[in-house]
Amino acid sequence: MTENPLPQVEFVVRTIAQTAVANEKYFGDLDAVVGDGDFGYSLARGFEIVLSDWDTFDRTDAATFLRKVAVVITSRIGGTSGPLWGTAFLRAATAAAGKTTIDGQTVVAMLRAAMEGIQARGSASLGDKTLLDALAPATDEIARQVGLGSDGPTTVRAAATVARASADETAKLEARRGRASYTGERSIGSVDPGAVAVAVIFEALADAWPAAS
Repeated sequence: MTENPLPQVEFVVRTIAQTAVANEKYFGDLDAVVGDGDFGYSLARGFEIVLSDWDTFDRTDAATFLRKVAVVITSRIGGTSGPLWGTAFLRAATAAAGKTTIDGQTVVAMLRAAMEGIQARGSASLGDKTLLDALAPATDEIARQVGLGSDGPTTVRAAATVARASADETAKLEARRGRASYTGERSIGSVDPGAVAVAVIFEALADAWPAAS
């Protein structure tokens, strides 16, 4: 008998959506330092729709569910965030296709696929001061914890710790993508809001994970 991975995936997506909505002002304030300040608003509005449409999504399997969420994100989140986050969900769905369980190796594959999608869609690389600068190190930490045989709560908490430290480190970088890149060296000294969003999401997942296990 195989385990249905959908509840696990639903938990993660719902936590991401709720965290985006709850941190609208915080993410917006961070973006306003050197950007246009709409990151928090755009993310919250899109994920509000994900939550309001929650019961309508096709739940045939985890990949189908993620694809439906990706469509909403791509079409309803404004600015550059919609295409980037939507592509991330779509690539993750592709990596999950045909899976009857979502084990640690599959999670890593989904996250790496999401990162590749973000890099391709946004022409971004590590060090460009984007969400990748938190997501990539967190994914590497998950892969390390999986290799160690760590349990879910330990793995997610370790990833959250790395994501937060990596997001803080973006303050040392000069932005090379997005509206912040127009400010050149003036972007140094402020953290990247996308990277911080990744850290906050991982922290929310870590806080909630034991209850979901």
